[in-house]
Amino acid sequence: MSNTEQKTEEHNEGHSAMIKTPKQLLVTVALAFLVPIAIIVMLVSLVTSTMGAGAGSAALSPEAIAARIQPVAGFKLVDANAVKELKTGQQVYETTCTACHGAGVAGAPKFGDKGAWGELINLGQDELVKNAIHGIRAMPAKGGNPSLDDIE
Repeated sequence: MSNTEQKTEEHNEGHSAMIKTPKQLLVTVALAFLVPIAIIVMLVSLVTSTMGAGAGSAALSPEAIAARIQPVAGFKLVDANAVKELKTGQQVYETTCTACHGAGVAGAPKFGDKGAWGELINLGQDELVKNAIHGIRAMPAKGGNPSLDDIE
């Protein structure tokens, strides 16, 4: 035997086929097609299924959806020709100003802090009114309440 024939025999003897019968071949071919199809069907089912929020949950009800997508800043439609009822200074302060000036948010002088208000008061009432109407530093115009009239 030549050296080449001996190497070929050794090479062939070292490997054995995993599929030895026609039945094993058919099962392997069938599984090679069915397993990927089953995986694809399961993935599609997972993606398209509605993720239920649980029994008794109203998270997907039309009312809950409408509440989640409504604008953050709500608005009211009012008749432009209607007579506007002006608020008192205390009402304006309680509904608009307290949010920042009650806690001193964003550098806003707190109510009753004479030291913080002192320099603003020294500017004069006209300047204070102008700042209240047009805003100053972090404070937006009219304290963020555009429905307020300048007189309020």
